[in-house]
Amino acid sequence: MTNMTDALQEIHQFLPCRTPQTWIDNALANQELLLIDHAHCEKKAASTALSLMYRYLDNTDLLNKMSRLAREELRHFEQVLAIMNKRDVVYDHLSPARYAAGLRALVRGEDPGRLVDVLIVGAIIEARSCERFAALAPYLDDELAGFYTGLLKSEARHYQDYLRLAEQAQGGPVEDRLAVFLAAEKALIEQPDTEFRFHSGPVPD
Repeated sequence: MTNMTDALQEIHQFLPCRTPQTWIDNALANQELLLIDHAHCEKKAASTALSLMYRYLDNTDLLNKMSRLAREELRHFEQVLAIMNKRDVVYDHLSPARYAAGLRALVRGEDPGRLVDVLIVGAIIEARSCERFAALAPYLDDELAGFYTGLLKSEARHYQDYLRLAEQAQGGPVEDRLAVFLAAEKALIEQPDTEFRFHSGPVPD
């Protein structure tokens, strides 16, 4: 991909829907919560990458890509914490969104199907994160807008890495499994949620 416009166009084509405006409104009304959950998301993303490294020791390509991804996600975690500290936002425990659990509930139990599915889930989460950063940036103050725009390139690359690794694990195209997960993702993004989170659906007034 030559630039972020191309990257976002590809991600918009990949994802089954755009983030609803109601969710953007929710985010703008809950910016401290947005930052706290964003920090949790970066930490979880690093943890997922590390867990794959521990489980699949014989996959050199996976090890290299997940090692880089984990370092980048932890760096993003540190950057979110720094912004929170400047704004006197306290990093605290949050109940997880239903989003990741809803996707992971579809993951098959045995390899190689398990690995293919986990990598597909990773690709979808990274793509959605990228789409949401881009959707939010025009509404945010300069510091947050610049930070979120700066994350787009790495999130787009992470999505690509996960998708390529899924195809390698499958030994070919993964469209059939992708269709299953993307259908579930669309429901999770569009259906009303009870609590606002970075990956939640819209929370009605």
